[in-house]
Amino acid sequence: MGDVASLPGRPPVIAAATVLVQLFLSCAALLGLAVLRNVLIARDPDDPINRRFIFGVQVTMMLFVGRVLMILTGVEAFRVLVLLAAGLIPLAVLLLTEGLLRRHAPPAIKSVMGVGAAIAAVSAFWYGGAIDPARLFALLGFQILGFILSGWLVLTRDRASLSGAENAMVVRLGLSLLLFIPLAVGDFLLLYINLPIQFSALGVLILCWLAIGLGRAHQGHWATLINLAVMVFAAVFVGSMIGFLAALGRDGTLLTVAAVMTTLFVVAILNDARLLRIEDQSLGLLRYLATAKTDDPMTFLRDLQNHPAVEGAVVVSAESLSGLQEPVLDRIFQAAPVLRKAEPPTLGPVADDHITYLFERYAATHIILARSYPRVLIALSMPSLRTSPSAELELQVVQRMAILMAEKGKKNE
Repeated sequence: MGDVASLPGRPPVIAAATVLVQLFLSCAALLGLAVLRNVLIARDPDDPINRRFIFGVQVTMMLFVGRVLMILTGVEAFRVLVLLAAGLIPLAVLLLTEGLLRRHAPPAIKSVMGVGAAIAAVSAFWYGGAIDPARLFALLGFQILGFILSGWLVLTRDRASLSGAENAMVVRLGLSLLLFIPLAVGDFLLLYINLPIQFSALGVLILCWLAIGLGRAHQGHWATLINLAVMVFAAVFVGSMIGFLAALGRDGTLLTVAAVMTTLFVVAILNDARLLRIEDQSLGLLRYLATAKTDDPMTFLRDLQNHPAVEGAVVVSAESLSGLQEPVLDRIFQAAPVLRKAEPPTLGPVADDHITYLFERYAATHIILARSYPRVLIALSMPSLRTSPSAELELQVVQRMAILMAEKGKKNE
């Protein structure tokens, strides 16, 4: 992943599309990296591995900021950012690999990466044509060496010393390194192999998507890799079909494939990040239950009323239920301790009237039995858009915990 160069001799339409697609890819990579950085910070910014990951993300962001500024302004001075970041990336990858493997790299590898990064950082400020293309070839060799050495550490790791989640993350890092090697070669040798744009942004987006997906462990490691293969194949197929039907030629087809693939992965990254936020919010009730600091059921229920997930919940006392038949209420809540308006139990006309009255009286979608005697209910309104299987399960846990608290209180009396 390196410097930007313009390609002379292309048709005007392709030349204009090249600039726009390169800008699009760079901005998309910045967006993906920013989303990943926010996800890492939200998880635990002080975690040692997250700190190393965030460092690598910020270094890579600097590279794409330099590319975007060069394209938008035409000022070559921003090339310093690109070269500086390109020289630091192998070191950042090695630091992340060490953290994930929970072991230090051999001193020789550390020395090579440290000295190489220092030389690359100093040479980034050498402005002039005399040092290129030697600097670019040296930087390319340094990046490839860094990726290969980190990949070697991944392949020779002690799998038994790592958990399943750690092994999954290491495999995804190794896959990303495998992608980065040809993409880095393409970036640096852009003019020599006659590519229309630099494609390393695609590798960055794939890494971002794979890393964010680790937060959704239920999705499964192999399912994620299969989804990756499907998305890449779909983008190549659709882009190639558009290029063929529109007779765009080789460069136009490559630009189309890159734009389609970038769009797919940006959408996937944003969607996965959104799902992570929703899942985190949906765990709010369970988190509250785990940290509740009371054994008194009534205090627990009053505090629960202030929780955002069930804001506005009403605690219904036995006095408020005096006009209803106790045996009928016993039958209703024995059949459904968490009473749902969408799926009420079928217990006969009298019970149906009681259920209808409760839901209408308290404008509720759910009514929970919190204590059997004296009877206490919780009536709450949860819009259908916020209702999910996990939310329903949380309400059942709330009900069960309240009942257990009440039973414990009885025994202590």
